[in-house]
Parts: sequence; C-alpha cells; structure tokens
Amino acid sequence: MADILPPLTPPGVGARRKGPKTLPRLPMSAFSGPPSSGTSERFPISQSPSTTHPTIVIDSHVSLDDVHNGWKNDAGRITLRKIKSVVLALPSDSQQAAVDQIVQSHPSLKILSVLVPVNLEQGPPAEIPTFGANIAVSLSVPFVKNSPKLVEGLKWALGKGYVVDLDVQTAAQESGESWGGLEELLSEVLGSGEDGNKPALGGAIILSNILPPPHDLDISIVKLLNHPTYRAYQADTASLSLFPSVYVKYLPPRWNAPTPVTSGTSNNESESAEDSKEKKEWKRRIKMYLGPAVEAFGFQRIVYGSSSSVPGSDSDDWYEIARESLTELGVEQEGLDAVFGTNASLVYAGA
Repeated sequence: MADILPPLTPPGVGARRKGPKTLPRLPMSAFSGPPSSGTSERFPISQSPSTTHPTIVIDSHVSLDDVHNGWKNDAGRITLRKIKSVVLALPSDSQQAAVDQIVQSHPSLKILSVLVPVNLEQGPPAEIPTFGANIAVSLSVPFVKNSPKLVEGLKWALGKGYVVDLDVQTAAQESGESWGGLEELLSEVLGSGEDGNKPALGGAIILSNILPPPHDLDISIVKLLNHPTYRAYQADTASLSLFPSVYVKYLPPRWNAPTPVTSGTSNNESESAEDSKEKKEWKRRIKMYLGPAVEAFGFQRIVYGSSSSVPGSDSDDWYEIARESLTELGVEQEGLDAVFGTNASLVYAGA
C-alpha cells in the first residue's frame, strides 16, 4: 500500500504563523488635520445646528427694559452674541433721555432705529419725535381690525418713508379678524399683491406677533398638524407674502409661558436637563410655523428680534431657541446671516 503523505504546506505559511504580524504605522500627518490634496474642500463636514451662529446680529426688537435690566451688568452680552446694532422699542414717545443714556452706557452699540408707538386709528399724528441725525425713527402700530382711518394713517406713514411695525394683537387673531382683515388692509394700502404691488409709497411694513403666532400649548403637535388654526396660518402666510414690501418679524411667541431656559443660561444642571425637554418641545412647534414662513417669504423678508412681552422670559434664551430652530431646518450660513442681520440692516437703515 502506498504511503499516505501529509498534505503539503504552501510556502510561507509557517513563516506567517510565527509571532504576531507587524501592522503598518500611520504617519503623524493622518492625525494633524485634513490632507493638503483639497479633499476637505471637495467634501466639507457640515456644522452642527447647535454650533452654527450668524456672523453678526442686528436685533430688530430690543425693549428699553431689556437694555436697562438685562444689559446693565452684562457688558459681555453684546460681544458674545456679536450684536452690531439694534432697533430700540420704546414704551412711549417721550424717552429722549433714556435713549441718550443707552448711547452713553453702551458706546459700542449702534442704535439703528427707534421704534415709536403711535395710534394711526386716529389718523396721521401731529408730530413724530426724533432722536438725532444718526438714529432713524420707525413706527409701532397696533392692529385689531381694518378701518378707513388706519388705511389713511398707514398710507401717510409709508408716504413719509417710515418703516411700520404692525403689531397684530392677540385678540384679533383669536377672533379670526387678523388674517382676513390684515390682507384686506394691506390690499387697500399697498394695492393687490397679485398685480405687482407697485404703489407710489416708500417705507415697509413689518408684521409682528405672527411668527410664531399666539398658540395654545395644550394642543398636542399631532392635533396641531390638522388643526383649523394651523391650516389657516399656512394659507394666510402664503397670501400675505404676495406683498413684496411686507416683512415678518421673528419674535418670542406670546404663548402665555416664559421662554424656556437653555443650557447656555442655566446655572442649575437639574433645571437645565428638565428645561431642555420644554426647549425641544418649543423648537418643534416653532419649526412648524417657521417652515411655512420661510417657504412663503424667503430668508430675505424675515427679521429677528429678541424682546418678549411675557414676564420671566430672557432674550438670550430666545436667541438660542430661534437660532437652533432656523438652522435645524437646514438653513445655510447665508440664510442665517440674512434673518439675524442683513435684512434688518437693509429695511431699517432706510427708515
């Protein structure tokens, strides 16, 4: 019987089994940064929404109380948020001394415009206060319902080149008067948006308190999606955007609750963790309203403002929530800079 020979071992197998295999070593350049071949330029890594900030901030709605109370002992706030200039909202038209005090206490802060409250329901005012050659004046006008006097007053204001902040009152929105009456008012003042809207008027109209609009926080997001008020908001936002000289102001919502504390402003870890749940809920709701507004008005006709009329709110918290909500919609740096800076500069600088 022929001898049965053991299978032949391929050359080199034994050698490979002797001891651990020596692995190749990566050069230190692999850990020191992107390669110099331009790969990082062709395939850039997207920034996280939580770390994306506007290049500069022009705050289009800062209340006098916020500056006095919130900024009095916080000189770093202007630098931290890159605030270049502000539109100062006055509670009355007799605050020349207060404006002078702010100019003196914050010399690096430019007041782009002073927002003066007027009641155009009574027709054009006899006099509009001024605050120096370098500070423009814009008008804050409440809106509850359309009227001939209000139409006359708005035509007068725009004819004078004023920027008008039209503050849509909560009572009007709850009664359903706001959307239909607002569109009717704009049509009478500006002409039909569908036929080009080219009246012989200057200035601009900025709608406040509709982005986000007043809202019942007890309504779940699932129910809100099909709620009549939300469907009306989507349709009417599209209609209002047909007027090219109309903008919307991105302000803290009047939701009968203070703006949630964010991690950047809370000193208590447990409070911060608990509040973050509320913050996430707010961002979900805000994005539901922000999305249709961005689609209708574009990034070029939305302006950011920080002051809230709800007690207990902090403008820093709103800045964080507003910024993150916008960037989480997939907005690029250019759009973020427009909403938080460029747009306000363009519209209020001509006031």
